Amino acid sequence: MAPPLLQLQGIALTFGGTPLLTSADLSVEAGDRLALVGRNGSGKSTLLKIAAGLIEADSGKRFAQPGATIRYLLQEPDLAGFPTTLAYVEAGLGPSDDPYRARLMLNELGLTGEEGTTALSGGEQKRAALARVLAPEPDILILDEPTNHLDLPAIEWLEAAIRASSSAIVMISHDRRFLENLSRATVWLDRGTTRRLDKGFGHFEAWRDEGLEQEEKEQHKLDRQIVREEHWLRYGVSARRKRNVRRLGNLHALRKDFREHRRAVGNVSLTVSDAELSGKRIVEALGISKAYEGRPVVADLSIRILRGDRLGIVGPNGAGKTTLVRMLTGTLDPDSGTVKLGANLAMATLDQKREALDPATPLAEALTRGRGDYVTINGENRHVVGYMKDFLFAPEQKGTPVGVLSGGERGRLLLARALASPANVLVLDEPTNDLDLETLDLLQEMLADFPGTVILVSHDRDFLDRVCTSVLVSEGEGRWREYAGGYSDMLAQRGSGVEARVVEKPARKAAAEPETPRERAPEARRKLSFREKHDLDSLPGRMEALGRDIAKLQQILADHALFTRDRTAFDKASAALAKAQGELAAAEDRWLELEMLKESLEA
Repeated sequence: MAPPLLQLQGIALTFGGTPLLTSADLSVEAGDRLALVGRNGSGKSTLLKIAAGLIEADSGKRFAQPGATIRYLLQEPDLAGFPTTLAYVEAGLGPSDDPYRARLMLNELGLTGEEGTTALSGGEQKRAALARVLAPEPDILILDEPTNHLDLPAIEWLEAAIRASSSAIVMISHDRRFLENLSRATVWLDRGTTRRLDKGFGHFEAWRDEGLEQEEKEQHKLDRQIVREEHWLRYGVSARRKRNVRRLGNLHALRKDFREHRRAVGNVSLTVSDAELSGKRIVEALGISKAYEGRPVVADLSIRILRGDRLGIVGPNGAGKTTLVRMLTGTLDPDSGTVKLGANLAMATLDQKREALDPATPLAEALTRGRGDYVTINGENRHVVGYMKDFLFAPEQKGTPVGVLSGGERGRLLLARALASPANVLVLDEPTNDLDLETLDLLQEMLADFPGTVILVSHDRDFLDRVCTSVLVSEGEGRWREYAGGYSDMLAQRGSGVEARVVEKPARKAAAEPETPRERAPEARRKLSFREKHDLDSLPGRMEALGRDIAKLQQILADHALFTRDRTAFDKASAALAKAQGELAAAEDRWLELEMLKESLEA
């Protein structure tokens, strides 16, 4: 058996007097696809930095195979000091790496290489950073939140690139679908130590829950043993005559173990501060349009959002999702058309760019917005420390400046601020960024129980599936279309996912142009076969019939209430629609191929 490319053993590290890692292990072999999971603040990024050789542990061993190349994708890449994205990517290449791959990876990720690094968006920075670590084709690729700030086309491209890569992969991600699709083993970092499951992330949560349940049973047994020992000390006959030193020592040892046992970190407790019930109609948009510099962002869109709807808005970066949300919520006027808002609306918003918080502001003050030590939730005053605990902040963090919080902690802080506002409409623009998987689960449960309306912008496919009752998708050129159900339901109805806004360069497209029947000389000399003649004559009727079937199925699925009223009928209609669309596309391709062949033979 070949030795691992990289191995960490017994890694320990302490920050500020609190042990972050106590005995963490990590072994990476050629071809591995490892998902590293754990709560925010558990030390995942720190462990990966130790693995990459960027920081040193207090104790433990790190071994890397001599000559093995390692590339590490930072969660927040720094492009300072590089004039262009191409210069930044080329700086990550080794002496033996192919310099052409720098521009190739940038082009694949929708960049030209000529972009200045000082004016890049968060998504463009992440794309450049991905190109930098992918271009060298390293032996080990370490990815820390690679999907943050990426849109759906980029996420799906990255999945395909990782599948095709020969590198061993270690990844941290909050994107559940990304981990399920790519991981082959899972490493759980919990309370400073690691445990490994030699199965992908799809099997992790059941395995984790089973382990925590067993641990809880063992702790309960330990607790009951302490009670029995105390009962013996107080009432046992031998205890009244003399103290049994050995047994007393055992009790003290049990108490010490019980005190020092680090229990699993608790769950976030999420509650929305409810406002009064809104009217039945939340938003009604009629023929709204918006364009910037001649480019349509929204073109003639009409949509009605009713109380209780959970609308997901998806599309590539730059499609205008945030602009559309601002128009639907009345904060931006359309160029044409009208938007009518319902009665008694109270909106709470979590913005994609997040609120700008002063880094020096203490955590508690950021939650109370400087108004004393209490927050008002559902009409009741709660002490800020108690509310902090709901979002997994320790009481001693009350005075911690916002600037020293981790990305996940800042995400929880801003979520806590948003949910503290009385609301019957939640507007969430990329709420999943920087949240750990457990917090995402609880946010999903909270949204499921929320009696009001949710408007959600997200690139997280699993989150969209779990939350949304309908999905509004960018179809390009400012056109938007609504599909019933979640993201997977949209895929079944639409037959394809979200497409990138930037189209391929003509040169690259021409290079990939398929050969046509006109270019095949041997076929040009023959005649159409009986089967080809039959298909050419019968396919138009077949396509017309499929078109009618598709129209009927689309009419059935246009009933947005069908998804909640009869899920079985909805699933059956969605599957039938996807099948009919596939058959129609195949029939059209075959008919076009035969028509071109016929023209070629006649010529």
